[in-house]
Amino acid sequence: MAEKESSANLESLVARIAEALERLAPAPAKGPGLDAADAFTWNADAGVLDPVPDVARVDISLLKGVDHVRDILLDNTRRFARGLSANNALLWGARGMGKSSLVKAAHAAVNLEKPKSLILIEIHREDIESLPRLMALLRNQPRRCLIFSDDLSFDHDDTSYKSLKAVLDGGIEGRPKNVLFYATSNRRHLMPRDMMENERSTAINPSEAVEEKVSLSDRFGLWLGFHNCSQADYLGMVEAYAAHYGLNADMEKLHAEAIEWAATRGARSGRVAWQFMQDFAGRMGKALD
Repeated sequence: MAEKESSANLESLVARIAEALERLAPAPAKGPGLDAADAFTWNADAGVLDPVPDVARVDISLLKGVDHVRDILLDNTRRFARGLSANNALLWGARGMGKSSLVKAAHAAVNLEKPKSLILIEIHREDIESLPRLMALLRNQPRRCLIFSDDLSFDHDDTSYKSLKAVLDGGIEGRPKNVLFYATSNRRHLMPRDMMENERSTAINPSEAVEEKVSLSDRFGLWLGFHNCSQADYLGMVEAYAAHYGLNADMEKLHAEAIEWAATRGARSGRVAWQFMQDFAGRMGKALD
């Protein structure tokens, strides 16, 4: 009899401890549903998606000098949004030529054609290791999700690239059918050259060591290169901005000032064209919204 009472008391004690621990434990993080917005940022610390009601982007028609890669990425994004086969994409190359702008513009263009068809989710470079958690969160969601990482690259002793490789390959479960990954980078292989050369010089089998690093880029089905633009393309960007925002400027004056602006910056790019137009519009007493 005493043993039964002792056993019952022990079970009661264990139950009370379990209840107390449940009360003390924080509730699982619950973010807003994926119907809350068409764009989100991934909050890795909290494990939730934060809605972005107003994405900073430009209309796809304003992206000049990148017509070929624009059409390829837009077609790939359309197919994915329609449930057809599509590739992960790496947009690499010259700074300021509209890589990230194109990703955001393609997302907007596809949703304009078919509202609510595609979600854009930005993951920051430092949170790449949390990608598997994000994939698990999205796997059973009905909406199609475009994961976007801007200015992606990896430095010495950085092993987080392995998390990205696992996601691009899909692992044992396979990449979720409703998820696609787009990244922008100034580096074609996402790794600094000296990092790969160091691997070659210190490895027992140099070719295999380098292959481990270089093969990350191979996981992207699309490699879209962005190169420095010509003066004609640069002036075309300036003219497009002026027309879009209704700036009735003398073209000869506009061109001359745009060329001088680029010379002071030592570069011609979409970013430089936009910065010039901000200055030009301001001097005309207008704001570019």
